[in-house]
Amino acid sequence: MAVRTHQSQRRRQVLTRERIVETAVELLDASGKDALTVRALTGRLATGSGAIYWHIGNMDELLEAATDAVVATALARPAEVAPQDEIRAVALGLFDAVAEHPWLAAQLAAQLVRNPWGPVTLRIFESVGRPVSALGVPRDDWFTTTSTLVHYVLGATAQTSQRADGFEVDRAEFLATASKAWRDLDPDDYPFMRAIADQMREHDDREQFLTGVNLVLTGIAALHIKGD
Repeated sequence: MAVRTHQSQRRRQVLTRERIVETAVELLDASGKDALTVRALTGRLATGSGAIYWHIGNMDELLEAATDAVVATALARPAEVAPQDEIRAVALGLFDAVAEHPWLAAQLAAQLVRNPWGPVTLRIFESVGRPVSALGVPRDDWFTTTSTLVHYVLGATAQTSQRADGFEVDRAEFLATASKAWRDLDPDDYPFMRAIADQMREHDDREQFLTGVNLVLTGIAALHIKGD
């Protein structure tokens, strides 16, 4: 009886919405979206499907909650930093989160398109938009400017993600193959591509990503802060 009571207490402690979300993230990290099933959750949490649904509603809601939990952690930043540095921190936080959670890139894009009023989209836009407004961008341009940054950040993180739909690619091998193909191009037709072949093979994804963020920030400053 004491053992059964101990197990019942442990189950009540474990089976919270937060614990279910944590377990969902673990399953997603291990095997991708297809691994996130009620059966897998009940096995990990030692509970029934009814209890799972009581806490989460449905699997789409759980996937959104898992995405939001990872994004919330990625966007946790000190309050007192310059707006440009805050934007860089937000961008790099999302970039690093996608590198750590390969399933995340597709979910960020899906949330942005399918659920622009949902918590994931709201959290990202608010985290980018606040420092954009603090840069001195006119109010009428807040949406366009913030959208440009968000679309660059999410697009670039998706492109550099090392796994897409469960297909894993060895980065060094892939870049070496692509670089050789570029070097072997006809020099009359593709002089530029041949010239950058070695740079492409040796580039650092994170550094390239941050360069893109800085280019967008430079454009914002030129258009809205230094210009008319």
